[in-house]
Amino acid sequence: MNRRAVVLGGVALMVMGPKAWASDGVFEFQLSEAEWRARLSDLSYRVLREEATERAFTSPLDKETRAGTYHCGGCDLPAFSSQHKYDSGTGWPSFWQPLPDAVRTKEDRSLFGVRTEVHCRRCGGHFGHVFGDGPQPTGKRYCMNGAALTFRAA
Repeated sequence: MNRRAVVLGGVALMVMGPKAWASDGVFEFQLSEAEWRARLSDLSYRVLREEATERAFTSPLDKETRAGTYHCGGCDLPAFSSQHKYDSGTGWPSFWQPLPDAVRTKEDRSLFGVRTEVHCRRCGGHFGHVFGDGPQPTGKRYCMNGAALTFRAA
């Protein structure tokens, strides 16, 4: 459940609201729930469409080292380059930047604080989160679920 601040009489109250699924909103690439389920594996559906998180160290993409491009597992939009990938030691594929115009971010208050969620700008699929503890030149760690991505070797 997401929390949101509601101001009543000058006092901010935290209100629990319904979960904001990645599929909410208007995106260039849209499918029905049945079409998404037919297109994606169970895990990829839970990650991309329901904002789940795969278990750390379970994705083969975490250890992928070949040159290539990581695409959205939902709509095939190129999202990350292998040139921007690094081993963060977290157990998820990590990048210091996405490809231009590939992702959008939104505030995520679903756990014990505020995080920044990363999703596909074309279909709204949930990729993971971005943190400020990555390497230079950006200082960012785009910590992505491998189940949300596909890899194409160069």
